[in-house]
Amino acid sequence: MDNEKAQESSAMESHTHWIEKREEHEEEENQVRDVSWLALLNFMQRSHAIIFVLAILLSVASGVMIPALAIFLGKVFDLFTTFGAGEISGSDLLRKVSKYGLELTGLGCASGALNAIFFGLWVFFGELQAKSVRAKLFDAMLTKDLDWYDMRKAGIETLISRQQTQIRELQLSTSQPIGFALQYIVTTLVALGLAFYYSWSLTFVTLATVPIAALFFAWISKQMEPSIAAQNEELTRASKIATNAISAIDTVKCFNGQDHERWQYTRSIRKAATHYLSEARANAVQVGFTRFITIGMFVQGFWFGSHLVNTDKKNPGEILTAFWACLMAMQSYEQIVPQIVILMKGRVAAATLKTMIVNMENGRTITKMVGRKSPSRCDGDVEVCNVSFAYPSRPEQPALKNTSFLFPAGETTFIVGTSGSGKSTLGNLLLRFYDAKTGDIFVDGHPLQTLDTTWLRDNVTLVQQQSVLFNETLFKNITFGRKDHSTIRRDEMKRSIETALLQHTIKEMPKGLDTLVGSGGSALSGGQKQRVAIARAHLRNTPILILDEATSALDHVSKSIVMENIRKWRNGKTTIIITHDMSQVEDGDFAYVMEEGAIVQQGYRGNLEKDDPGPFKKKPVSVIYPPSAMKSPTMDSAYHNESNFRERAVSSWVKATEDATHKRHKSRKSGLPTFLESLPELPKSPRSSRMTLPPVPPAAFPLHRSSYHSSIIDKDQQRGWQKSRIQDPNELAEQQFASLAEAVRHQGHISRDRTSTHSRQWSSFSEGLNATKRKRKTGDRYVAPIKDILATIWPRLSWRYRCVLLLGFVAATVHAAATPVFSFIFAKLLATFYLADRSQRSHQALVWSLSVLGIAGMDSAAAYSMHYLLEFCGRAWIDSLRAEAFKRILDQPRAWFDDDKNNLAGLTECLDRNAEEMRNLLGRFAGFVYVAAVMASMAIIWSMALSWKLTLVGLAAGPYIYAVTRAFESVSGRWENKSNEAGTSTNTIFTETFSNIRTVRALTLESHFHTKYTKAISSALTVGLKRSTYSGLFFGLSDSGVIFATALIFYYGAVLASHKTHSTNDIMTVFTMLLFSISNANAIIAFVPQINSSRATATRLLRLAHLPYKSSHEYTGHIRLSDPGTITLKNITFAYPTRRTHLILRSFSLHLPPGTTTALVGSSGSGKSTIASLLLALHPRLSGHITLQSQPLTTLHIPTLRSFIAIVPQTPTLFPATIRENIAYALPESSRLASLPSVRAAARAARIDAFVTSLPQGYETIIGPGGTGLSGGQAQRIAIARALVRRPKLLILDEATSGLDPETARGVRDTIKELKELGVGVLSITHDKEMMRVCGDVVVMKEGRIVEEGRFDEVRGQRGELWRLLGGEGGQVVVGG
Repeated sequence: MDNEKAQESSAMESHTHWIEKREEHEEEENQVRDVSWLALLNFMQRSHAIIFVLAILLSVASGVMIPALAIFLGKVFDLFTTFGAGEISGSDLLRKVSKYGLELTGLGCASGALNAIFFGLWVFFGELQAKSVRAKLFDAMLTKDLDWYDMRKAGIETLISRQQTQIRELQLSTSQPIGFALQYIVTTLVALGLAFYYSWSLTFVTLATVPIAALFFAWISKQMEPSIAAQNEELTRASKIATNAISAIDTVKCFNGQDHERWQYTRSIRKAATHYLSEARANAVQVGFTRFITIGMFVQGFWFGSHLVNTDKKNPGEILTAFWACLMAMQSYEQIVPQIVILMKGRVAAATLKTMIVNMENGRTITKMVGRKSPSRCDGDVEVCNVSFAYPSRPEQPALKNTSFLFPAGETTFIVGTSGSGKSTLGNLLLRFYDAKTGDIFVDGHPLQTLDTTWLRDNVTLVQQQSVLFNETLFKNITFGRKDHSTIRRDEMKRSIETALLQHTIKEMPKGLDTLVGSGGSALSGGQKQRVAIARAHLRNTPILILDEATSALDHVSKSIVMENIRKWRNGKTTIIITHDMSQVEDGDFAYVMEEGAIVQQGYRGNLEKDDPGPFKKKPVSVIYPPSAMKSPTMDSAYHNESNFRERAVSSWVKATEDATHKRHKSRKSGLPTFLESLPELPKSPRSSRMTLPPVPPAAFPLHRSSYHSSIIDKDQQRGWQKSRIQDPNELAEQQFASLAEAVRHQGHISRDRTSTHSRQWSSFSEGLNATKRKRKTGDRYVAPIKDILATIWPRLSWRYRCVLLLGFVAATVHAAATPVFSFIFAKLLATFYLADRSQRSHQALVWSLSVLGIAGMDSAAAYSMHYLLEFCGRAWIDSLRAEAFKRILDQPRAWFDDDKNNLAGLTECLDRNAEEMRNLLGRFAGFVYVAAVMASMAIIWSMALSWKLTLVGLAAGPYIYAVTRAFESVSGRWENKSNEAGTSTNTIFTETFSNIRTVRALTLESHFHTKYTKAISSALTVGLKRSTYSGLFFGLSDSGVIFATALIFYYGAVLASHKTHSTNDIMTVFTMLLFSISNANAIIAFVPQINSSRATATRLLRLAHLPYKSSHEYTGHIRLSDPGTITLKNITFAYPTRRTHLILRSFSLHLPPGTTTALVGSSGSGKSTIASLLLALHPRLSGHITLQSQPLTTLHIPTLRSFIAIVPQTPTLFPATIRENIAYALPESSRLASLPSVRAAARAARIDAFVTSLPQGYETIIGPGGTGLSGGQAQRIAIARALVRRPKLLILDEATSGLDPETARGVRDTIKELKELGVGVLSITHDKEMMRVCGDVVVMKEGRIVEEGRFDEVRGQRGELWRLLGGEGGQVVVGG
């Protein structure tokens, strides 16, 4: 009773802890809704203060320059006004204007210097903020407990991806945008002060509507924040889908899940687009209203200014100076709006990151005592007393229930039990990945909480079934076992290599120990990775070692030798072995038997076999198998004694539906498996007509939501864009084996034949990509020209969106025309000041003021339409490219994903952050550039008509401004690209660290990765410093050129006026037109760095959207078979692209008749899993032939092939979805195969139904990243159910029972026997002797060749390779790679 209360209390505490964690997570999301602008400075440090203060001072100084220019403009216009009125002579005009021209030149020099330094400082300040937040975020996440990672509902990989996007948004906002915003604010305030100085009354009247506008802008900004937050949430969901699909690409391809993933991804980005359009509308309203206020203020201003001149209260010069000051104030205010959008995103990103870091720092689990004790030695005595524990992700399910263990120092102890019984939990608790909810754990008598965590992990080593390797060399991965890994010599690890039997593997590696193992150890097989982990543990050699299914992927011989080596090595040291393989447990070994989180048996093996087995008495065979029994001929009788158990298990599946009997009868006639036919039939689909053979589930592979693209991409264009000029990136054209050259050329020939000419819009971009290799020789990465990027817009849009795009540019044209027209009317208004007749002056002022009001209304509507419509099309363009890129990524051959440049972090960053930045090219920058170009063209033409001489002189400064601007663009683009690459390097390290945080913690590698990351962000800062220096210099030069051009125009205008070759009115009109045009063109220069950043990111996204589509080996055939029939592999030679010099298969030949059950056996690394990959067409063979029903594999329709071949991989992949969705993965929703009865039938056959139904939400329980955690065995059983629910004609099991306990594995073997009896083909890649016995036929592999094949008993009786692999005597053991 007391125990029940204790367990209930523990469950309540666990549930409360889980609720608190969820509330903490929700608090992280809710606190970013309402933040101040000071959030932009959340990560500023004291060392940044000097840079920050200097940048502010220079921003203020540069902001004063524009109002100072207003003074000169007012004085110059006053001179021309008085000259037009006949009050001064032409010589006086020329003399005074020349003087002002020289002063303007000096002002230009000062302005250039100030802007160069101010721009560079702000860029560097942004780099400092990025470094600061990266360091703080890394440090904060490095200290978080494992339960924090488990509770991330989006999964840790997705969280990391969004964090990197938010860091980028913060960096962008705290760079130029915050500097420009401050500069414009200063300009606005100083200009207003200047206007008040010259005429306070006129300024009040002119700016009377500004307070209303300010309130309106504040309200609009407030409305945008929820849209930004909602958009970020949807983008996080899209990133999560992309991350999981790319990381599980094998599963996606094998189950034809590409269309399913595309549909999910497109749905998420569409939802994000809806929120973005709300944000775009609000921004467009701001822009339109600002334009109306800016121009419309002249109505009341000129009327009142005319009144002041008529009453002799002010002279025209004072009025004009005040007007210019007001105009500059409003123009500067207008320039703030585009920066505000960037700053708002940065503000939300900064607040989110800050909140996350604060919650991480304040939300750590508080233990009873702070662990600081570091004993001088560790004997290895471990005691677990009455411990209860539940994982944070499933608090309602205790993993341990009041359990107690004793692991004496210097002894080896085994823990066995069913999958999900809580065995692995002990290792997690002992390393303090989690803290026990109740009970205590002692190490050498010290409570675990009192021990320093680092000391603890330095003395305890955990080797898990899923061995994690880092993207380093083989040598580095082994040396990570020691803290002094940087100083370890190769001869020091010799014994570790021998203990783990790694000699042969290292010998076969292209560069031996210096071979890169790839991300996650992708270059190695499962068994090889496990041996590397064991070698690492041996080098570490801690007093306490925990092996959690650490040899499950090894063959029997390798496993036996490795275990024998481990026993010798661990003699006299504490060793805890968690295993399902009872052959490892010897008579003198002490074992704990667990079930459902509790110990049900314990004792020495010999005693357990003699005594009553207790809870296992009712089971057909005890959990504890003696080694002798495994070698005994009587084992077959044991199998027969299990027949009743088998029949009950299979019948639960057979009777899943009411019509099971009828379908069983039907299946006997058709040859289909009974239990498969007992599942509901697949409904007829409009797409099923494409399948000529009814037995194949036709809807398993076509896109079941085919309309997802239709609103964006024109169908004709969509078909056209499925072609490419780019060759298969992984084409084996550099094959080093001369004997295989012809085969390689043939493969390349197929790729070229399958690749047709691309549409014209891609041609220049394609050439640029081809030029990338040449660029790399100089260390530069290719960045596409802006024209090539923008040329991709039109083909990506449907006609509806094309019409909208045209309307957007029509509105932009009207918006551009408004400025020259306004300039003309403004000149007319200025001319009213030197009219002699006061009544006429007032009348003319009123007429032209009302004309200004009309222009304000027209320009306001045009500005709103331009901004919103271009953002609307920009969103469609980018979403289309995103969908296209994601589609093409999933379409790439499997080898493509092993290339370092196609790493997961880089691909998800491209689809997320890069796409968001790229959209600005059309949504923001293209409109501004087009308006400036049209405006300048109209102004030049109009000015040429009025005074061609003055216009040409003004244009004479054009080459200088153009050259400097182009230089600025080139330099900025080059360093922006280098900065992006440095940022990507830091992101890769960040991702690798926290995606594998459990291994990093277990090996105490925090300091290593912290140092590595610190060096990376310091390197990125150095690149940023150089970028800020060069970009600032050329920005200052380009900005000062505008003032020089202004001085030149004024001087030559005075020359023309003094010679009276042109009227003063015409000269002033040309002045205003050219000045307004120059002012708008100058505003574009400020966008150059952002445009270059968008260019660099656009190039990366376009590379993905331009990848070859349907041009790999997967698309060479079109024949659709109904079943695999006889499968023949003849003389197959194969090597993975990342290790082309190392052949995996050598002249391999295999014949698999239909419906046969075959076991594929061999040492680790012998090529067994490669056979499965080739049968599923994940990789092309180099030479030889693979045929199904006598049809070459290259002629078959691969999606159809994969629809009737199902695989259960050695490492199961779970998606962030419900259990039901995981089992029915990629099946059409309308299919009865995806129905709950069908799913449950498959789950029962996989022995997982009972566990799932015990969960509170049953089959609707979310699992995978961010969901409920499952044990390795539970995940493996769900993967088996996923394969079975498809009614496969051939089932491939790749060590599918390696993570299962004997009871569950026996149940799976029962299902295999039923499949065998009913004619379903099974190819089982296994090391398990009992699985070989069930299969009957055995094929034995060694070093990529078949060395034995036949019936199991016959082959074993030959005392050859199989006999040795099973541990027979008398044969020399060959250590497998």
